[in-house]
Amino acid sequence: METIQSMFKHVHWANQRILETLQNGAVENKQANKLFSHILHAENVWFTRIKGNDSSQLPIWEEVGLDTCVELVAQNNHNFTGLLSNLANSELDQLVSYKNSKGTEFHNSIREILTHVALHGQYHRGQINQLLRIADLEPINVDLITFKR
Repeated sequence: METIQSMFKHVHWANQRILETLQNGAVENKQANKLFSHILHAENVWFTRIKGNDSSQLPIWEEVGLDTCVELVAQNNHNFTGLLSNLANSELDQLVSYKNSKGTEFHNSIREILTHVALHGQYHRGQINQLLRIADLEPINVDLITFKR
């Protein structure tokens, strides 16, 4: 459980770093904003699924403004912090049944879902950093090792 809790502290830290970069106007990149919006929407979708609620009507690729991203970063952090503080280690292998956006049913453990959320966000933050490089800007270091310093 400690590793997963640490991963979600890293998720929040990395989201904050990307958000601050987008807010300071260093890059006016519609694709970067779209990817960041997607990360935040996906975190909400997965939290909703873990809680056993229907996520079929939640946005997944809807681009939102940075003010909404600020709210989503805070809400997602609140949701996952609360979930992880009340989740017993023995519950990590509990299966969650859900349908994806196409209506296909899946069953994954809470552990698998939480790991996916952390890795999914890091994948797209890497894409955002690639867009920064293309714009001749310095990528944002969101590495776990940097977070742990």
